[in-house]
Amino acid sequence: MGKIRTILVDDEPLALRGLKIRLEKFDDIEIIGTCSNGREAVKSIKEMKPDLVFLDIQMPGFDGFSVLRSLVGEAEIPLVVFVTAYDQYALDAFEAHALDYLLKPVEEDRLAEAITRVREAISQRMAIEQNAKLVELIEGMDEPSKEALTAILEQPVESHDDRFDPHLRIKDRGHITIVSVSDVEYIDAAGDYMCIHVGEKTHILRETMKTMEKRLDPKIFQRIHRSTIVNLDKVREVKPHSNGECFLTLEGGTELKVSRSYKDVVGRFL
Repeated sequence: MGKIRTILVDDEPLALRGLKIRLEKFDDIEIIGTCSNGREAVKSIKEMKPDLVFLDIQMPGFDGFSVLRSLVGEAEIPLVVFVTAYDQYALDAFEAHALDYLLKPVEEDRLAEAITRVREAISQRMAIEQNAKLVELIEGMDEPSKEALTAILEQPVESHDDRFDPHLRIKDRGHITIVSVSDVEYIDAAGDYMCIHVGEKTHILRETMKTMEKRLDPKIFQRIHRSTIVNLDKVREVKPHSNGECFLTLEGGTELKVSRSYKDVVGRFL
């Protein structure tokens, strides 16, 4: 992956400068332009065709949503990360298909998460373009070669089941954290709240155990207690107990009890 050509849009000079300084720490981010208002942003985006735009939502006269609407119909619309001081715009931002949403002042950890999402999205776009070129190549082949290659491409591959969520969006203290489900070690319940344990961090999500189970792939996530769900891929050791219970040790060192009601889960490791 080459440089990610980026435009920054914000009507506040200090905020614009602060974001630019933070982004300079990322070697693959190339800032090709900055804009102080929405109309200037539309012009620059159409002319320079960036990969990514950090776009302030609330700007006088022509806000971030207006910028996005002005790009409808363009052959290529860049990835957009909205930046604003106003949390009330979060839902609108996601409905406008922004890749991510950052609150001012932008925190370095959240910015790093946003850049990670940008890289993933660009990689996916590149895959789509490569697939299109491959289709074009196939169409130019003679019939026997085309049939042989098509047979290879049509072989089933493992993929994420679309019925289950690949990410959890967790709103906490004015910003939204995107957590990859594959990184979750375990989840435990506290009333109507779920504690999502990812490494040394714990995120709180308002959700019931019943609805959480429906969002997760049961091949990977299993109940081991009436209030605990574990990621089976994170289990590193199984310790049976004489009373019929069992303990699982996760890769981070956490030890969880498997109640007798869910002992069939242990059979997956034996």
